[in-house]
Amino acid sequence: MNVILSPDSFKGCLSSVQVCQAMARGIKKATPDAEITCIPMADGGEGTTTSLVAATEGDFMKDLSVHDPLGRPIKASYGVTGDGKTAIIELAAASGLDLLEASELDPRLASTLGTGELILDALDQGLRSFIICLGGSATNDGGTGLLKALGFRFLDQAGDELSEGGWALKHLQAIDMTQADARLKESHFQIACDVSNPLIGNYGASAVFGPQKGATPEMISALDQALARFADVVEQDRGLRLHDLKGAGAAGGTAAGLLAFLNAELVSGIELVKQTIGFDDRIQNNRPDLILTGEGKIDAQTSFGKVIAGICQSAKPLHIPVIALAGATSDELAPLHEAGLAAAFSIADGPLTLEESIERAETLIEKTTEQVIRIIAL
Repeated sequence: MNVILSPDSFKGCLSSVQVCQAMARGIKKATPDAEITCIPMADGGEGTTTSLVAATEGDFMKDLSVHDPLGRPIKASYGVTGDGKTAIIELAAASGLDLLEASELDPRLASTLGTGELILDALDQGLRSFIICLGGSATNDGGTGLLKALGFRFLDQAGDELSEGGWALKHLQAIDMTQADARLKESHFQIACDVSNPLIGNYGASAVFGPQKGATPEMISALDQALARFADVVEQDRGLRLHDLKGAGAAGGTAAGLLAFLNAELVSGIELVKQTIGFDDRIQNNRPDLILTGEGKIDAQTSFGKVIAGICQSAKPLHIPVIALAGATSDELAPLHEAGLAAAFSIADGPLTLEESIERAETLIEKTTEQVIRIIAL
């Protein structure tokens, strides 16, 4: 049996590499002679760096001194693809929700400055190609903190530079680009994203993603107005309308800032990952009997730009069956079946709390994989 393993990470639990390893152990228990190829996947959110570094045999730039969302010094890292040409930087590494305690969440003050510092280091290393992964941010600053690290200046009416965070943008009057890092003109940025939200409005960055970052209803309204001010000044200075641009609201509007000031393009996270690792060519050349994938939860959102949907899109024309495992599955699987998913299985082996499921995840994935493969081997 020839099997390709291409799971996403199980968020907050296991990396995609760890999921691959657990699946491989389960397969070997059922069919010791199976040929297994591990291609860890991601959709542009957390875990994308690990997946791309592993798949391209790249490396990490580790323990870099940057600032967290509240301006405190931390250590962070980014990845470099195996050909040494592209930096893979996750917003979550320096500007993420997981870096803050629940009591510290405040999108009025949180900044993307640390992510900009990672980009600056990559520029210093001679890199000019970037993949920026937008998932998991704690910020709502339109990417202005990131841009400040690269030399852009955001000024109030008195000509003073604004403080960090999205709240300050309500005072924005002008944007000074004269001190922007000259190396940016030689660089190209791909923004890996799996949402299509505009920058402002009822479906914008503040309204949709603000609550998970600690925003109250009052904060949401004020933050939305601040991002609207940012968009107004960008349109005035750059001639680019960000307000209702599809995808501009990703990561608290960081997508908007990158699109406005860097040589950037917004791309589907899963499609970018597949393209970078040559996924379609690999499965066409390998012609496996089965692709085994998975993620933490399979629900209605899975069919929209997530890993499982992307794998089905590649596998269906080649008539390669795809089976998915998850910590939990919903009743809304029909769209995925229509897209080419053969079956989906929950790894739970009985009533489990979330904590128990996370603690036993590797064992449960290994156990469920073994049973799936035993059925197929019949």
